[in-house]
Amino acid sequence: MMTTPAERPPMRESNEATEAQLAVARQQGHAYANALRAMAAEDGALSRRAGDYVVSFVNERAEGMYELADGQLVWREAAVEANVHLEVAVADAADGRFVPGLRVEIDITRDGRQVVSAGLPFLWHPFLYHYGGNASVPDPGPYDVTVRIAPATFMRHDPVNGKRYAGPVEVRFDRVTLANGRKTSPDAQPRGVAAPTMDGSGGRDWADVAATARSSDDPRARTPHDAAGVPSVARP
Repeated sequence: MMTTPAERPPMRESNEATEAQLAVARQQGHAYANALRAMAAEDGALSRRAGDYVVSFVNERAEGMYELADGQLVWREAAVEANVHLEVAVADAADGRFVPGLRVEIDITRDGRQVVSAGLPFLWHPFLYHYGGNASVPDPGPYDVTVRIAPATFMRHDPVNGKRYAGPVEVRFDRVTLANGRKTSPDAQPRGVAAPTMDGSGGRDWADVAATARSSDDPRARTPHDAAGVPSVARP
């Protein structure tokens, strides 16, 4: 597997955007790049040009998140088996802005063996929008990380600059060391079931089942446990 060759999306004056307006887009991109640099200073980041994007990979300790359930935000702590939070930031290669609404998938392997394979949903973050989720890995690695981005399905304004994001993109990051740990937030309230943990199956998992639950009390929303009461999702 090879990283998709880099392209340069169009960034020219058109009947939809003046040069001054395109400069505003670049300013937004500079702000997002600053946010990415701040994240890199805290947790490290690997970045690579591919297709119409700049794709960055960050990893840190597994962490909880709020989710809207029955009209209220419920805190979902990182599951006990989760030990890494995977983040993928996707920016436009011409203006640097974050690109939302993409289907992003990640594969993590070691010596040809699959360790994690999952889709990454969009996650709100206080200073860096990204795609991501928690995972369980056996140890810090190193691992080979592959990020795949499907062609964007949303509509695009602008007869000149709208010609972008039309092809699939693949990005490789080799021999990456992953964090092994879990960040807890005991003061976050109210609390619900544990957040989903990605595994190596690449198929239907608890997160898919939980998405069909009508409420946080629905049995389908509960992290699967074995007979001893131990969570059974995403064990390496």
